[in-house]
Amino acid sequence: MFLPHQWCLRFSLLLMILASAAPAKLLAVSCTMQGEMTDDQRSALLQSARNIALAVQSGNVATVRASTIPSVAAQFDSIANSIQKLQPLISSAAITIDALYALDASDLKPGQEQTQFFCDSPNSTLHEEMTIPQLPPGSYGLALVHATGVPQPQQFALLLEKNANWQLAGFFFRPLLVAGHDSLWYWTRARAFAQKGEKWNAHFYYEIAGYLATPIDFLNTPNLEKLVGEQAAVKLEGLPGEQPLRITSNGKTYSITNMHADASLGGLDLVVRYTATDTSDPVATRAQILDLMKALLTQYPELKDGFHGLWVFAEAPSQRPFGIELPVSEIH
Repeated sequence: MFLPHQWCLRFSLLLMILASAAPAKLLAVSCTMQGEMTDDQRSALLQSARNIALAVQSGNVATVRASTIPSVAAQFDSIANSIQKLQPLISSAAITIDALYALDASDLKPGQEQTQFFCDSPNSTLHEEMTIPQLPPGSYGLALVHATGVPQPQQFALLLEKNANWQLAGFFFRPLLVAGHDSLWYWTRARAFAQKGEKWNAHFYYEIAGYLATPIDFLNTPNLEKLVGEQAAVKLEGLPGEQPLRITSNGKTYSITNMHADASLGGLDLVVRYTATDTSDPVATRAQILDLMKALLTQYPELKDGFHGLWVFAEAPSQRPFGIELPVSEIH
């Protein structure tokens, strides 16, 4: 369900989405926030976004596709699959358009490597940025949508392009809650873990907080920038990435290739994947996994405070992964 290392749900129009600071402010583009739009501009964008959001809620893939720009409609499978996954979760939800942005790139030169929009409100100190690579010239709108009042509330984003009418150019979604808690809760907990020196817990909780903060990774807000800065200050070392994390127990060294948080089973688990030579013997593999679980909690006892359980997968070449999930209270 939740993979913080994969914050971005690919969307058909864009090849990649970046939330980092971009180069100097580009000419010929502008961003207008909903409070600064004209009534007609806001009303047209709002109605189009709401119509598409309601079609998503009802699972009407054909209607959404008919409301999509041709280049994206021609490769619609990923959006259709996303709608099919989302619809059961929000079928009885209250749909709210949480924010609107008008993005004018009509004078943009074709082939621009990345386009940065600065979204400022003259009536407040609110400042947001969007950095979108390989955006074709055009007039765009962005709608952030919340689906609430259901057991698993969701948030999704609609990128719209203005042609004769507003049409869908990109769609992606993510939850509003993980294991029953929102972005602010995880941010608060991350700070508390950091203050106690529990860097592993702080790192993963900051990741979840950032993941839940917005349904799109190309929107950078002051709060998100602050959160990312706090996470960077934690300076966690040893997290598997280009190099595996090696844990030794009972004369055996385990090479952990990936660690991330996941709430698929209800509680917040730490998912761990390691390289095994053979997983064909379930009894031997289970014993190996239990040994690794114990070693992890011995080396990083703080994980008992941050996670409900460990979910460890042994992965051997050309064999099916073998996984076990156990509450940390049962790992001795």
